[in-house]
Amino acid sequence: MTRRPDADVLVVLPTYDEAGSIRAVIDRVRIAVPAADVLVVDDASPDGTGRIVDEFAAVDPAVSALHRDGKRGLGSAYLAGFARAREQGYRFVVEIDADGSHDPAELLAMIALAEAHAADLVIGSRWIEGGSVVNWPWVRRAISRSGNRYAGRLLRSGIADITAGFRVYRVTALEGVDEAVVSSHGYCFQVETAWMLERAGRRILEHPIAFVERASGRSKMHAGIVAEALWRVTAWGVRDRLRGGADAATGRS
Repeated sequence: MTRRPDADVLVVLPTYDEAGSIRAVIDRVRIAVPAADVLVVDDASPDGTGRIVDEFAAVDPAVSALHRDGKRGLGSAYLAGFARAREQGYRFVVEIDADGSHDPAELLAMIALAEAHAADLVIGSRWIEGGSVVNWPWVRRAISRSGNRYAGRLLRSGIADITAGFRVYRVTALEGVDEAVVSSHGYCFQVETAWMLERAGRRILEHPIAFVERASGRSKMHAGIVAEALWRVTAWGVRDRLRGGADAATGRS
């Protein structure tokens, strides 16, 4: 893939078995941000998602596919996209789900927010004023709200929706965010990367969005993902407090 001369934004779509939604999502992204390039990172989807993306790429120079040899995880897919964005000289890189739950029409406002306020990360947030979720059962809504609150308290974060997966990053802010320093490759990747930027003093803003439950395919969320996130957030929070206590005792900052 070669960046088109007028493309400052790279939209990264990680996929695994998203044949039922990927056509519509790519179409919606291309309509919403026609100047952006689209990179689909497919983990050898057995349902033919990668083949569908190749068909798009054959007729649209803005679309390309990165085919990987197995299911390597959401975080790993985004890190591959981040690396491509740095290598090709994009200004912004976008995270967005491939199941249609995020509305690409919000991207122009999110990118404009990053531009106007020199933000390093703009998060499409469900849990700030104006944000919402659609077609979620109360149990999942409660898990998401309580998970965000728990992470916020443990990590001493000011981000309302730290688990959100709809994001615009300034590429320069992602220098050093790679496989060597990021430990999460599942959904907890979102928490870890946002917290890394927040601790580094990067400017983070949130933009209200409506998150809509997928209309086709199966959700990748399960109890194991929730348990992993809970364990990792707890470990990070405890470690951060222990380090803070040690720094205070020795006079370091």
